[in-house]
Amino acid sequence: QVQLVESGGGSVQAGGSLRLSCAASGSFLSVNNMGWYRQAPGKQRELVAYIFRGGSTNYADSAKGRFTISRDNAKNTVYLQMNSLKLEDTSVYYCNADITVAGALTSLRNYWGQGTQVTVSS
Repeated sequence: QVQLVESGGGSVQAGGSLRLSCAASGSFLSVNNMGWYRQAPGKQRELVAYIFRGGSTNYADSAKGRFTISRDNAKNTVYLQMNSLKLEDTSVYYCNADITVAGALTSLRNYWGQGTQVTVSS
């Protein structure tokens, strides 16, 4: 029914930039809050950046000043612009969204993308 389709991951050198995109597709009424998370092997998944429907944002301390989360509601898409990348940013990045869907009941459901690898090298 609903999928979060991610793109933009890859390998970059330290100090470089990368822009991740995540588009919601399928059958739904609206996309509400959206966020980016990351998880390295053997580590707990952590919040990187979060954006509410109205545009307010939250960032992890490690992302502040370097990363920017934004959204295009007309395209049901969230972006993560990552600048000044560091080795410790290497991780699998996951898109997350709260999406209102129709059915027997209209409900707010949470979805995860499949994850996209970001690798930062020296």
